[in-house]
Amino acid sequence: MQNYSQNFDEDLNQNINIREQIEKYLIHWKWFVLGIVLSLFFAFLYLRYTVPMYNATSTILVKDDRKGGLASELSAFSDLGMLKGAKSNVDNEIEVLKSRKLIKKTLSELGFNIIYINEGRIKDGEIYTNCPIKILFYNQDTNFFNEFHQFRVVSQTDNTFEVYIGSKLFGTFKYGESIKYLTGNFTVVKDNVTAKNALKDFSIRVEVLPIEALADNYRGRLKVLTISKNTSVIELNFVDPIHVRAKDFLNALVKNYNQDAIEDKNFIAENTSKFIEQRLKLIYGELEGVEKDAESFKKTNRVTDITSEAGLFLENASEFEKREIETETQLKVVNTMIDYLKANKVENLIPANILTSDVDASEVINQYNNLVLERNRLLKTAGEKNAVVLAIDKKIASLRSTVSASLQQLKASLQIKKNDLARQNAIVEGRISQIPTQEKEFRIIARQQQVKEALYLYLLEKREETAISLAVTEPNAKVIDDANSTNSPVSPNRSVVYLVALVLGGLIPFGIIYLINFFDNKVKTRLDIERNTSIPFIGDVPKSDSPNDIIQINSRTNTAEAIRIIRTNLEFLLKDVQDGQAKTIFVTSTFPKEGKTFVSVNLASTIALSDKKVLLIGMDIRNPKIDNYLQLPQVGLTNYLSSNKYNSIDELIIKIDNYSNFYVLPAGIIPPNPAELLMDKKVGVLFNELRSKFDYIIVDTAPVSLVTDTLIVGHLADAFVYVTRANYLDKRMLKLPQQLYSESKLPNMSILINDTESQKGYGYGYGYGYGYGVEVEVKPWWKKLLGK
Repeated sequence: MQNYSQNFDEDLNQNINIREQIEKYLIHWKWFVLGIVLSLFFAFLYLRYTVPMYNATSTILVKDDRKGGLASELSAFSDLGMLKGAKSNVDNEIEVLKSRKLIKKTLSELGFNIIYINEGRIKDGEIYTNCPIKILFYNQDTNFFNEFHQFRVVSQTDNTFEVYIGSKLFGTFKYGESIKYLTGNFTVVKDNVTAKNALKDFSIRVEVLPIEALADNYRGRLKVLTISKNTSVIELNFVDPIHVRAKDFLNALVKNYNQDAIEDKNFIAENTSKFIEQRLKLIYGELEGVEKDAESFKKTNRVTDITSEAGLFLENASEFEKREIETETQLKVVNTMIDYLKANKVENLIPANILTSDVDASEVINQYNNLVLERNRLLKTAGEKNAVVLAIDKKIASLRSTVSASLQQLKASLQIKKNDLARQNAIVEGRISQIPTQEKEFRIIARQQQVKEALYLYLLEKREETAISLAVTEPNAKVIDDANSTNSPVSPNRSVVYLVALVLGGLIPFGIIYLINFFDNKVKTRLDIERNTSIPFIGDVPKSDSPNDIIQINSRTNTAEAIRIIRTNLEFLLKDVQDGQAKTIFVTSTFPKEGKTFVSVNLASTIALSDKKVLLIGMDIRNPKIDNYLQLPQVGLTNYLSSNKYNSIDELIIKIDNYSNFYVLPAGIIPPNPAELLMDKKVGVLFNELRSKFDYIIVDTAPVSLVTDTLIVGHLADAFVYVTRANYLDKRMLKLPQQLYSESKLPNMSILINDTESQKGYGYGYGYGYGYGVEVEVKPWWKKLLGK
């Protein structure tokens, strides 16, 4: 038997019909239509009341020394040293553009933290360009714009309005009037720019959003990306419900970014300019003093040109004097730089372009200034204890020591050079010892005058260079494309929403039906019988509108026609029964309430209507149910079997009214020993006697899964009809009738399904009735929709 079951299961798996699987869902087409219609309706509502989002895009070119940038635009001033140490890269600039500080500054300038909302009946709409009013706050404390505030401004007349805070009236005021609120004031004014298009009667909700939270919100929606790896072109994308506001934000953001970059670049130049101005004042005073000494010397000694007297000799010594003057000038500059380095703090910048004698020292100073500038820039957004700031502090300290050492080394080299020139000059002095003392004294004064004058002219030149660098400081980013937004919203996408709604509208009913079918293990149709058993199937009985009525001669209901088909199919199973003998048909089921008694009674009445003498026996003696359909006495089969009180079985057989050949043998009283009573020899004798008196014997037996009564008397049957009830019997229980059939415990066994839906058969609905005077039930719309 086990091998047979395995082969049978394999045959079932191979015979899976795709069309049947599709038809399982097609019979619920109304649910799919309803699901799609509802999903499309909800998609329409979603699109109708969801705020659309627009995308604005701007493209800029930033300076990047690694990829080429804007430095070439200032190549004409490269000889002034303005581009020394200028370092930039795209990755750093992207982070600057996305910085909370820059976004917060932009939002504050544009006033985006104050929004105006037009209150509608269903949906509120934010007003950006055509708001009839504008609210101005002033004298508020620093925490005011970091908190949420809400007002409602309602127009009253052309000159007055009402202010509500929550649902409470705050007061009635005039436009332009100063209104006291918290620690400061605010004023509501008419927006003259939009007055022509503004609403006369309005109710506008004004919200003051926390600037910090708003900056985080905008920062999350801002995307800054590079176009490619080989360029320094950056694309800025921003998504907002108002496309005009998105464009304004991007344009203002780029503007503020350039402004901050210019301020950073001017920082070094401004500090250098201040240092030069201070030195010019000092050198000017010293130069004026030396010139007065020269004037006083000439007046005292009454000379005009001492050098003309020793011109020839001095011409030979002029080269030493010139070099000594240059060395003295360089030494003065170095001493000045050393003094400045000692007098100023670490955060101050060192003049970067006043040393010309040592390129290495100038380069170190430039590196030092760049680190100081970067540190000051980081301190705007980070604390002094930040790891990056501390790392830069270490680099600054290291470079400061390097700068100091370079200056000391340069000073030492200049001092050696000066001493050497002094030594050579002393030799020349010895050679001109014959020159009057006045010449010596005047040369000393003239030398000092030349040193001061040279230093003064040098500082004037550097001041002009610094002024030029301040005047031509270029922005850090060049705008390639101003902000532009799409005309159609990027979210929600109407096509995608409707497509998703269409798919969900079909998937949800499909999923529900699939889950219902997946977890529903009840027998429903003929297919379930044929897939799980190999028992001959003789028909299905549709749900009866009057389950307690039996079939009459004029019955044309679906149930009556189904029973007639079953009667015809049974004739093929009973073709081997000998003539002259009653055809004995036993009816059983797996459990009670599957309709075996209903089938037994109606099968017997249907056969009786064909002019055959039929006896219906109630052999379900534990739970007799035939009296639910027919008026029967309390005595019957069990009374006959359990006593010798009756001389003939005919005394207990009842003829049914309105039928000429329909007889019933009731089950009788419920005995205490039903199984033993059915095992009595009198049962076999009784059936032999009844076979000679009737053409058909229909026996209503007990369910086979609960008791053994049916198996005890099963050998007396010519055919067995096994009744299964749709939507009641578990498919797994079909193993029981299959086992009984395989082991031939119930002879000539067939199976039918009871209580089916005639309209649902996955292609096997028979449409019983044929319309012969049958009243067709007009179902309400909701039953048609639910498939009932």
